[in-house]
Amino acid sequence: MRRDAAAVPGLPSWLQPGSLLRRIAHRLFPFALGFGVLVFSLSTPLRPPMFLFGDSVLDPPVPLIALSMISAGVSAALVRWRRWPLFVIALAVWLALAMPAALFVAAYYAGAGRPARPQDPGRSWPWFLVFAPLVGVPVAWSAINDDLLYEGMTGGVITGAVITGLFWIGMMVLLPFVFGLWVRARRQVVAQLQERAERLEREQHERAEHARAEERRRIAREMHDVVAHRVALMVLHAGALEVSTADARTAEEAALIRTTGREAMQELREVLGMLRAPDASPAELTPQPTLDELDRLLDSSRAAGLPVRRVDVGEPRHVSLSAQRTAYRVVQEGLTNVAKHAGAAPTTVTLHHGPYELVVAVENAAPPQPAPKLPSSGLGLVGLTERVALAGGAVQARPRLDGGFLLHARIPADPPEPVRQEVSA
Repeated sequence: MRRDAAAVPGLPSWLQPGSLLRRIAHRLFPFALGFGVLVFSLSTPLRPPMFLFGDSVLDPPVPLIALSMISAGVSAALVRWRRWPLFVIALAVWLALAMPAALFVAAYYAGAGRPARPQDPGRSWPWFLVFAPLVGVPVAWSAINDDLLYEGMTGGVITGAVITGLFWIGMMVLLPFVFGLWVRARRQVVAQLQERAERLEREQHERAEHARAEERRRIAREMHDVVAHRVALMVLHAGALEVSTADARTAEEAALIRTTGREAMQELREVLGMLRAPDASPAELTPQPTLDELDRLLDSSRAAGLPVRRVDVGEPRHVSLSAQRTAYRVVQEGLTNVAKHAGAAPTTVTLHHGPYELVVAVENAAPPQPAPKLPSSGLGLVGLTERVALAGGAVQARPRLDGGFLLHARIPADPPEPVRQEVSA
């Protein structure tokens, strides 16, 4: 997959990576490099390096010169794809005719590595260890043999030969080799930075996907808390009406309502499953009820035939809206479970107002008779546990010894934010 190159600050648009000029230059660079090596190969004594400082004139065959120049140029033009032809030909034309252009380019690419495979640049030091003696030793021999050095010079002939060989190694091999190493290191740093940027982008994408999944789960919990509770009460109320009424038509309508409600519960379960799927789309959330609406919730349960009473322990204190919403959902989930699994069992909702926490308990007695089994999404207590855990609390749900059930939650009672009052002048 093709990735767009990142823009470099400070460069004009026509020099940015990916621009037309940069793409043209990238394509023409191999041909320009090969032509440059071919032309600069003429700036040579056209003699072997062992006779580099001699006064004798050597006339190598013209076909040999032309073949060496063309071979050096072509191998330099193909260096993006293969390095070893340039290395071999560069050493050959240097040892044959002392052509330095191809050797200079070969030393650079020995340090810079494979252009076409930056992830595997190859080993560089073996090539340097081969180039250095093949350049320094013939030049030093020529300096001694062709009377460039003399006995009376400072340090002697051997020292002068060593210095001359090292000078040529430094100019012809070491400088381009070190520059190539710098280019290789820079490429590796850029590749690491690009990989790090891509990794951070992937992590950011994963965090966004995780946030969306959490939002979908939260919406699924809200749908379960709001819709499942109402539908369960509707089914319970319709069942009670069907049993208690003497009118056949009313009983038939109540049975229809109860059946429709059970089907709605089943469809709700499927919708919640789709909402928790990775490809689900988020929706808007509505404002959630607080403890001020708890009595209305209990009244709706009583109207549906569920005997429920409320007990407040301790002095009521002001708690945060988040804690109130969580406590409301605990009571709502507890009443929903009672309606679904215990029927019209006597139920007690207890609110214990402590100095640092709000304890909510929904406790029902054993059901007087087996309640009709309703479809369950299986997400009620799971979602409630997640909700209370996010609020910093804990939930316990366990059956009682007498056949009843207890839902117990501890919710930290964070103090509400202070309300700012404007003082008129």
